[in-house]
Amino acid sequence: MKALVIMGSRNPEGKTAELAGAIVRGIKDAGGETETIFLPAMKIQLCQQCEQDGWGQCRREGTCILKDDFASVVEKVRAADVVVFGNPVYFGDLCESMTAFLGRYRRINFSKMVPAGPGRGLAPEDRGPSAVAICYAGGSGNGTTSCAANLERILQTCGFDVVDVIPCRRQNLEAKLPMLEYEGRWLATVPTSGTWPPPQPEKK
Repeated sequence: MKALVIMGSRNPEGKTAELAGAIVRGIKDAGGETETIFLPAMKIQLCQQCEQDGWGQCRREGTCILKDDFASVVEKVRAADVVVFGNPVYFGDLCESMTAFLGRYRRINFSKMVPAGPGRGLAPEDRGPSAVAICYAGGSGNGTTSCAANLERILQTCGFDVVDVIPCRRQNLEAKLPMLEYEGRWLATVPTSGTWPPPQPEKK
């Protein structure tokens, strides 16, 4: 089992990294492998909406024309069984580096999503890996729930099978750490959210 951790924080010693680290410990305890990448340390441009209709090669071919680190991250995502997203919360929403990456990622998957709707009815070979997201807010701790809702929706639009979204704040950090270790052990089983649409009874 292989897990990829995608961090929207640039600080490997920060609280968002600490929370993601608890999940990593759980995955490793259960025998899984992990790799962590920090998006702010990579060169990932914003989508340029290349052509007149606002689309481009992403819609036609499922790849992005921009030459930066984006393609290498996509390759790691597609090789993973589980992806963990660690998002530091600013303004009650996704951080800028996560917005840049996921904004382009959902575009290269868009043509596969259109027939059935986001995250639904995709062929097995087109489905993204299982995904978990952590949204952490310092300061007042406000904004975690709105961020979690937005991130869940975007991950589903990207084709990920979202199995959990975890809002965390400075005030409950110590309580969440042991929970996230347990979550990591669960993730090592590569859980899914189930199939959609549900099986229909056979017509007689």
